[in-house]
Amino acid sequence: MPLDDTNTSLVTFRLPVGDGHELYVETVGRPTGIPVVFLHGGPGSGCQPSHRQLFDPERHYAVLFDQRGAGRSTPHGSRHANTTQHLIADMEAIRTRLGIDKWLVVGGSWGATLGLAYAEAHPGHVSGIVLRATFLGTADELDWSFGTAPRTFYPALYDDFLSLLDGPERDDPLRSYFARILAADPVINAPAARAYAATEETLASIRPEGTRLDLATVNDPAARTPPSAYMEAHYFSNDCFLAPDQLLANAHRLAGIPGVIVQGQYDLLCPPRVSASLAAQWPDAKVVTVPSAGHLLGDPGITDAVKAAIAELT
Repeated sequence: MPLDDTNTSLVTFRLPVGDGHELYVETVGRPTGIPVVFLHGGPGSGCQPSHRQLFDPERHYAVLFDQRGAGRSTPHGSRHANTTQHLIADMEAIRTRLGIDKWLVVGGSWGATLGLAYAEAHPGHVSGIVLRATFLGTADELDWSFGTAPRTFYPALYDDFLSLLDGPERDDPLRSYFARILAADPVINAPAARAYAATEETLASIRPEGTRLDLATVNDPAARTPPSAYMEAHYFSNDCFLAPDQLLANAHRLAGIPGVIVQGQYDLLCPPRVSASLAAQWPDAKVVTVPSAGHLLGDPGITDAVKAAIAELT
């Protein structure tokens, strides 16, 4: 049965992990249940109450946490000592704190990246893996997501995206965006962060509300600036702190670990070819394709497929 926010099996705590960071962690379900860890996307987005609905509190002991600088973890938005290797170490700190030997790793988009990186680093502590919207953290994927995909499917949106950049910056638009977002001056970084986040939101939606940037809002100093854009720029401008093609090259370390890869057929941010390339290097995994779905967990059929995958591996 699904767990609502009033269920007494919800336990929260804060865990200092060094470097001035303190993580928000929550567990749902029975401590004697099957251990599962959920990894949110972004990087930088944080866990949501709806993520708890993926787990059966009578069967699972689910661990959810906000990664460094994200959600309710503090200091909010901090990029200091914030790398993939730090996040892997944080997962080990949580696992040790809770006395878990092995857990099922569940993650989508950036959460899939982190889940794979963790499993390849600590395969002995992973009982299985459920991925959604697989992202391997490569420059090629990012060039597709913010270059080829919008140019192909939303050319007017791509023109809007480019309009914030000066001439030379358009030679490498995405890297130029990251440089602007990470600039110290909010006059420079805030409009770029808004435009980047709005573009990503459109590409993530199977039926977006609009297919153009609202440039007036993008350039409005009073408009909200999405915090996740800054964390994404930090990670993506540093190649997700991974070696080139690291996750595919090390997929052999997943041997013997069962996996289910849930793939939206029309995911523009994490297209099916990425899931297929991973499955080709990981024989113990299978791809479940959800037709008429895109990138989001809430797209038709995606949540049900993820729940079914979790049930299958536990």
